[in-house]
Amino acid sequence: MKHKVSIIGSGFSSLSAACHLAHSGYEVEVFEKNKQLGGRAQQYVNGEFKFDMGPTWYWMPDVFDRFFNDLGRKTTDYYQLELLNPGYRVYFGENDFIDIDGSLDKILKTFESIESGSSQKLLQFLKKAEKNYDIAINDLVYKPGLSPLELVTKETILELRQFVFTIRDVVSKNFKNEKLRQILEFPVLFLGAKPSNTPSFYSFMNHADFGLGTWYPKGGMKSVVDGIVRLAKELGVVFHHNSPISAIHVSKKGHVESIVINDEIKPVDILISGADYKHSESLLSSGYQSYSDSYWNKKTMAPSSLLFYVGFSKKLKNVLHHTLFFDSSFDDHAIEIYDNPSWPKAPLFYASFPSITDPDIAPEHHEAATFLIPIAPDLEDTEAIRDKYFNIILTRLEQLTGQQLRDDILFKKSYCVQDFKDDYNSFKGNAYGLANTLMQTAFLRPGIKSKKVKNLYFTGQLTVPGPGVPPALISGKLVSDLVIKENTL
Repeated sequence: MKHKVSIIGSGFSSLSAACHLAHSGYEVEVFEKNKQLGGRAQQYVNGEFKFDMGPTWYWMPDVFDRFFNDLGRKTTDYYQLELLNPGYRVYFGENDFIDIDGSLDKILKTFESIESGSSQKLLQFLKKAEKNYDIAINDLVYKPGLSPLELVTKETILELRQFVFTIRDVVSKNFKNEKLRQILEFPVLFLGAKPSNTPSFYSFMNHADFGLGTWYPKGGMKSVVDGIVRLAKELGVVFHHNSPISAIHVSKKGHVESIVINDEIKPVDILISGADYKHSESLLSSGYQSYSDSYWNKKTMAPSSLLFYVGFSKKLKNVLHHTLFFDSSFDDHAIEIYDNPSWPKAPLFYASFPSITDPDIAPEHHEAATFLIPIAPDLEDTEAIRDKYFNIILTRLEQLTGQQLRDDILFKKSYCVQDFKDDYNSFKGNAYGLANTLMQTAFLRPGIKSKKVKNLYFTGQLTVPGPGVPPALISGKLVSDLVIKENTL
C-alpha cells in the first residue's frame, strides 16, 4: 500500500518535494491556496504583457539540472535557457554604469579598467568563491539541518575562519573602489542579509554570479514552474487549486490526522507544509507549535518588497534585461531595512525588462518592466506610499537613462507588504523568508521536522537551506529524503 503525502502550498520547495516523493512511489496531493500554482512565482498577465511577479533571476543552473537529473530527466525537456550577455547593468549615476559581462575574461578587464590591480585580486577572490561553492553544494546545503555535526567535515573545519569574517570584511580588504565593492556585495542580498552580517563563506554567491552566469528561461520563471508542474503530473502528483487550509487537526497521540480545506475535513497520513512556517503552525491546536511568537519576533527576517509591474508603449533605451540602480547609499538603505525599519529616504531599486530578451513577453515595440524596492518587513502599506515611491524611482529611471517615460505608461500594478500577507500568509509580509545570517544558518534555522507532531514536516524559505529558488528546490529534496527515511514504503 502506498503512503499518502499531503503538501500545503505549491511553491518551488513544495513542487520539488512532490516530485521526489512521487518518484519514490508515494501518493502525493498538493493543496494550493491561490488560483495559480508556483507560490510566489505567480504570473501577472495584462493583455499581451506578461510579468513574473516573484523571482526573476535564474542563477545556479546546476541546482536546477541536478533536480531534473535526480528524477531521470533533463532541464531542457521542460524549458529552454538563454545565457544573458551582459548578465546585468549597475547604474551609479547619470551616464555612470558598469555592465557585468557573461564572460569572466571581460569581467576581469572591466575591473582592471576601473581599479588597477583589481583583476588579479578578483581572480583570487573568485577561486575562493568557487571552492566555497563546491563545499556549500557538496557538504552543506544538501544537509537537513538536524544536527550541528552535519557541518563538521574536513573541508568545513578548514574554512571556519570564513564564518568569523564577513563578506564586507573580505571585499573591503581587497578592493578600494566603492562601485566594485557594491557589485561584489550585491549577490548576498539574495540571501536576505546585509553584507556586513553575512559570513565571508557566502562568497560562493559571487561564483554563482560571475562563474555560472545569469540565465533566462524562455517565457520567464513561469515556464520553470510550468515545467516542474508538468513533471509532477507525469509522476502522478494531483494538484488542488483554490484550496486554503484553515486548520490542522492533531490526534491525542501527537499525529496529524486531518486538515480542513474550504470547510471540508480531509484525512492525512503524512503532511508537509511549504506554506509560511509560522502561519502553518498557527493552524495547529495550542501546544503543538514548535516555535513561539517571541521566537519568531526575535528572528532577522529577509526584506519585503515594493514591486511595480508596468507596461510601456515604447521600447526603453539604455537599460538591460536586469538593471540595478545603486545611485544612492547602499549602507543607508540597508540600515532602513535591518537596523531602523522604515521607508527608505533614497531607495536602491532593481528593474527587470524581460521583453528585451523575449519578444513574447510584450507586444511588439512595447516594454514590460518590473521594478523592485527592497524594504523592511511589516511597514505601513498604503496606496499613497506606493504612489510616492513609484514617482521616486520613475524620476530616477528617467534621469539616469536619459529618456522621458511618464507619458508612455499604459498601466501599472503594485504589490507590497499587505499583498504578501494576503496572498501567502507571509510573516510580517516578508518576501524572501528568513535571512541567512550566521545565527540563522543550517541547524539554527527552524527545523524541517516538527518537534511536537510526529508526521508533520516543513519545507521552504523559512527552514533549510534558506531564501531563493535554488535553495527552495534543495529544501524540497531534503524534506522528501527525511520523509522517505522515516516512512519506508
